[in-house]
Amino acid sequence: MTTTLSERISQSAFDGSRLRVILLLDLHDGAQNQFLEAYEHMRNQVASIPGHISDQLCQSIENPSQWLITSEWESAPPFLAWVNSEEHVATVQPLHSCVRDTRSLRFSVLRETGAAFESSPESASRNLQAAPRLGDGVVRHALTFTVKPGTEEMVAKILADYDSPQARVDENTRLRRTSLFMHGNRVVRAVEVEGDLMAALRHVSRQPEVRAVEEAINPYLEQDRDLSDPDSARMFFTRAALPTVHHVTAGRHASADVQRHALFYQAKEGCGMALARLLAGEDEEAADDSTSPIESSTIFQRDDIVVRLLEVSGPLGAQPSQALGIGGERKAAMLGRLLDGGANGMPTTEQEAARFLAQAEMNLITDRRAAEA
Repeated sequence: MTTTLSERISQSAFDGSRLRVILLLDLHDGAQNQFLEAYEHMRNQVASIPGHISDQLCQSIENPSQWLITSEWESAPPFLAWVNSEEHVATVQPLHSCVRDTRSLRFSVLRETGAAFESSPESASRNLQAAPRLGDGVVRHALTFTVKPGTEEMVAKILADYDSPQARVDENTRLRRTSLFMHGNRVVRAVEVEGDLMAALRHVSRQPEVRAVEEAINPYLEQDRDLSDPDSARMFFTRAALPTVHHVTAGRHASADVQRHALFYQAKEGCGMALARLLAGEDEEAADDSTSPIESSTIFQRDDIVVRLLEVSGPLGAQPSQALGIGGERKAAMLGRLLDGGANGMPTTEQEAARFLAQAEMNLITDRRAAEA
């Protein structure tokens, strides 16, 4: 089965197109002036971030409690680096006491009209998404955190042994799949949602089964948290967020014929985004290769942590170099320069690649699908 680029299910932060970010806010009554002061401080800091082009603050003409912040960025990577940074966490902290609810939306710029475009269409069309991508109605996201060394086995048992929450959130949103993996003392929870991701995450956090699990693992976490305190919970989940930066589904294999795996990559300091970009390019090539066993790949990245979630037909180790995303010696060398400690130990043979793959593979704790999925 041949899948063309236009037919392929895909999303990517690496297509080079400009990014439009929309933040919808519902303010507490009487918090407008406090919010404006916090925004003025924030926008002066954001203006100095590399890759930032402009932003606008808007207030609803129908409901003064509803506000909108839009910003434009040269591309997605600089925005993601900023929004996932500790600096961003500190910058937006003063806004939290003003805001009742928020929703963030991110869009690649595909087409535009206006005076600049009319006068110089070639210049105005630069950094636009080249063609529409085909989606599957699924939002993919992950959370990651670490537990105290020596408690991994206990935490794995707690995370594997709980009742699944109700999948249906509302008429437009439902949980589709949740997979939990561990690599050493690091936990990664990957979720798939049809509809509104934030509504689904709020729904899950209120389910008694999930709350019981979260309380049970609290004593084992390296980072303290109090989920009953909104500020503590917000801070924890902000720092735990592991966003999707690339996804591709080739559409060659039936879902019943594939198995889910996750690989963990620790990048050198400051190299996480470059590593994710390299792996994304390799997965795009694999999607064009009719002999590849990889049905789909989702790459999550935050700072210097990269996790690659794979759906593979057959054994993961059948083609270890391809499974790792290092097709050829040149790719292996590039990967080695980006991995923490990888320069002296990158595999040059399939046997060495198999050993490296075994080290990178995460342990699957649980993989749950909604019944109607």
